[in-house]
Amino acid sequence: MAKVSPGEFIRQVRVETSKVHWPTRKETVATGIMVIIMTMVLAFFFFGVDAFFSTVVKYLLSLLG
Repeated sequence: MAKVSPGEFIRQVRVETSKVHWPTRKETVATGIMVIIMTMVLAFFFFGVDAFFSTVVKYLLSLLG
């Protein structure tokens, strides 16, 4: 790997960051809202799965006692 001076490194970083497509505020807000919605959907799903398995395990344990 070739060593570059700190000044050259900063120049390269500026060139690369100018190539990045930065999202608009609207895109960022929409993406954030989708993340919150999907997190809530998954939370309810896993809560339901956990409740189901908890009920099954309690039933099976009640058969032993």
